[in-house]
Amino acid sequence: MSQGAREDVLWFWHHAQIAVKAARQNLEIDPSTASNRAYYAAFYAVSALFASEGRTYTRHSAVEAAVHRDLVNTGRWTQSLGAAYRELHSLRMAVDYDVSTFPPAEKAQEAVQQAEMILEAVRASCPQLG
Repeated sequence: MSQGAREDVLWFWHHAQIAVKAARQNLEIDPSTASNRAYYAAFYAVSALFASEGRTYTRHSAVEAAVHRDLVNTGRWTQSLGAAYRELHSLRMAVDYDVSTFPPAEKAQEAVQQAEMILEAVRASCPQLG
């Protein structure tokens, strides 16, 4: 892996960790923000995994498609991890773009747990992340 690619991986992973921390911190303050940050934690983590394999994407929909095509459908990830990613993406879209969506605290808590599962799966696939 080139130095530039390694820097991309570490950048994405760093931002995944910041986002999951922010998601946890916002659970009691604002479930919408917690849900948004949970999605971004997963998005950045998956982006780190793909970057470690020499692939980057510019659209969120492309990352979600790659999760299912390259991770779930190949058996690298379970169906439940793929479903968790899809749910996080859907929830983020709702809380960011539908002004009438206010997730309950329990839904935001579930989103944070899903993000943490995805970060663990990425860490297991990329030992260089520590």
